Amino acid sequence: MHHYLIYLSITAFTVLLPGPGVLLTLHNSMQKSTKQTLTGILGVSVGIFLVGLISATSLGLILSKSMIAFTCIKILGSIYLMYLGIKMFKKTGLNLNLESDKNNPKSVFSSFSKGLIVSLSNPKAIVFFMSVFPQFINLNESYAPQFLVLTLTYSFLIIIIHAIYAISASFAQDKLLSKKGMQF
Repeated sequence: MHHYLIYLSITAFTVLLPGPGVLLTLHNSMQKSTKQTLTGILGVSVGIFLVGLISATSLGLILSKSMIAFTCIKILGSIYLMYLGIKMFKKTGLNLNLESDKNNPKSVFSSFSKGLIVSLSNPKAIVFFMSVFPQFINLNESYAPQFLVLTLTYSFLIIIIHAIYAISASFAQDKLLSKKGMQF
């Protein structure tokens, strides 16, 4: 593989940018338990891994070349994100007590599946894989192991960076909801 450290930097920067996965992670960290938050992050990571695999196939090529397919996935992803937002707003309203889902055992699977769906419904990830990966693939070596390393790197960075987002959001929430924070 060519220039792995450059790839690592680009990928870390891309994962750091707030998007649907980061927003879901922030939501989970403030409304759900640590276990549920981590399973949500794992869902996002697995989803991105699957998107990476999809983009390695002809399906990725079709989605990147077909505006209709790309637009359909984009619209479905947007509808799902709106559904999640409306559902969250109906559930909590403007209430700052965000403890409602922390003890619900069904929410572990729900958190994972929401993370998975958010990642799978993000067509920009396929375009990212299809446009960035070729720059770091050495054509004189076997394609599959290189693609696997690049995809696993991306998925692993999601786990690390989203965990940092979750810890930061949880810490900020604790500070803001403390007596001292409420006085500010």
